[in-house]
Amino acid sequence: MKELVISGDLAVDLAAVFDASPNPYVLLTPDLTVAGLNEAYLKVTSSTREAVIGQPLFGAFTAGPGEDAPENIRQVRESMQRAMDTRRPDHLALVAFAMARPQADGSVVFEDRLWSATHTPILNRDGELVYLLQHTTDVTELEQLRSLNAGSGASPNALDTLVGGDLLLRAAKVQQANRELELERRRLHEMFMQAPGFVAVLSGPDHVFQMHNPAYSQLIGHRDITGKTVREALPELVGQGYYEFLDHVFTTGEPYEGRESRVHLQRIPGAPLEEVFLNFIYQPIRDDGGHIVGIFVQGHDVTNDVRAAERQKLMIDELNHRVKNTLATVQSIAMQTARSHQDPKDFAQSFQARILALSHTHDLLTRSHWEGAELHDVLRHETEAHDGHRVTLTGPSVALNPATALSLGMIFHELATNAAKYGALSSADGRVMVDWSVGDQRDRRLTVTWREVGGPRVQAPTRRGFGARLIERNVRHDLAGTLALDYAEGGLVAQISIPLDRDAPVQDTASGG
Repeated sequence: MKELVISGDLAVDLAAVFDASPNPYVLLTPDLTVAGLNEAYLKVTSSTREAVIGQPLFGAFTAGPGEDAPENIRQVRESMQRAMDTRRPDHLALVAFAMARPQADGSVVFEDRLWSATHTPILNRDGELVYLLQHTTDVTELEQLRSLNAGSGASPNALDTLVGGDLLLRAAKVQQANRELELERRRLHEMFMQAPGFVAVLSGPDHVFQMHNPAYSQLIGHRDITGKTVREALPELVGQGYYEFLDHVFTTGEPYEGRESRVHLQRIPGAPLEEVFLNFIYQPIRDDGGHIVGIFVQGHDVTNDVRAAERQKLMIDELNHRVKNTLATVQSIAMQTARSHQDPKDFAQSFQARILALSHTHDLLTRSHWEGAELHDVLRHETEAHDGHRVTLTGPSVALNPATALSLGMIFHELATNAAKYGALSSADGRVMVDWSVGDQRDRRLTVTWREVGGPRVQAPTRRGFGARLIERNVRHDLAGTLALDYAEGGLVAQISIPLDRDAPVQDTASGG
């Protein structure tokens, strides 16, 4: 036990001094558990040490009947919290508490009393809070005497001044003003914490985090940053310019606003930095003398908006490209079909069929948002109009990029049309078998074999029509592949081999030749 030196060698036990004081004292731990109290406190509360030591302060002493317990308890609790937060004594001018008074017959009567309280934080050598000391003074009679004197209508006199009426009145008014300020502060804090955008308050030239809301915490990966400088809390910002922006605002007092600013943040411990886009503003905070003491940070994470705008621009660029290529393809199909069909009726039928084939593949690609199409789906769409149950499709799942899907769609349309007019599908017993495979997974190559059986006897054509030129053009030029056509007596066999991992552009699939 520590000792208090009075004079010379005389020492008095601090515990004895504490216990002998006529003023009520209670010693609390930081969680407001009763750690000790003196005889004066036990007397005014009609309690015993055994009943209250180790108990929560607000559970050890019950409120009197009819008493507005939440209000007076709230006042005391807030005063204690201020003392602990600021590490300075906090004074509560007036607070009402009804005290239990045991009667001779064993009953308990509650007596309304007015108290003035002081809460003093007890710190260790490292400045850490270890205890909170509450000192209370019963001012009931003083307040009653002041009220009686005020009610008489007489001017303030020496007695009123002596008993502290003016002082208590002023203290009560200050306390009420403090309560209103505290209420306003609490409302502002709630608005701050519930703001949809990220908010932070930085203090001093080193930009120390004083407070930040949940949105800011989420932005930076829920790191513990309170009390740290921005350079300590967010070291990954080095070289990105944001330290310098803050320094400039603090030095010059000029706000800084960022629009869709790119920043790389460590949002998950140990993970790579993530690219984030922010709209934000740095506003200087000034004291009463106009000096800059900190910076207010406010903004929104607009990463999703920026990404959406980028995707939209890419889609528009791709759409423009596809529209131009599609129009060029349609123009080329029209010109080539017109050269090989002198009769307008034949031209219209052939041209319409080829445009329909192009639209089939466009439909497939649209369903996948132009990310590609399955080879099986392309073949099925181009052959189902020609008695699809007579066409057998066999092969693994193969994903085609949009350019390859468009070119193969035109090729299969020409092969199916030729089979329906002159080949296996022109007779009742004819069939078409389409097989495909993918070889060499390091440099994938697709091989498709179109085989017709059961049709009329086949003869090699004496001239190359538009369909043959379209197939050859698409395979060799647009797909960088090879084409082998075997006009065997039993039926046409076409073998197509193309690289799958070649990024072929969408282009004129029917030009030339």
